[in-house]
Amino acid sequence: MDATMEVLPVGGGRRRNRKWPDDVKARIVAETLRPGASVAAVARLHGLQANHVSSWRTMARQGKLVLPAPEDEVEFAAMVVAPPASDDAVPASGSLEIIMGSVTIRLEPGVSAERIAAIVRALAVPA
Repeated sequence: MDATMEVLPVGGGRRRNRKWPDDVKARIVAETLRPGASVAAVARLHGLQANHVSSWRTMARQGKLVLPAPEDEVEFAAMVVAPPASDDAVPASGSLEIIMGSVTIRLEPGVSAERIAAIVRALAVPA
């Protein structure tokens, strides 16, 4: 007499995709924008794949995901867009310029080192 054995998977054998609300996605993306944070570390913290978090960051850059207001104080700086000056032009005494491609950011004398660092960090965020 031959016996037949059948194996049935427990739980239906199919993995369900999780649905993340937009506010949760936005909060997780905001965590990746903190100084010293990495996408991989934040993803691991929330049990996600880094590529999911990266795609949410892309959505935020495209305006499809609204990020929460930052917890720390927000500073604004005046910005003037002008054509690049000639190579022999010299900035005003005591002023500081940050040049990135065809964009020049001129800072007023006495700007704090923290403000300069914040501007440089903002420019370093990958597009």
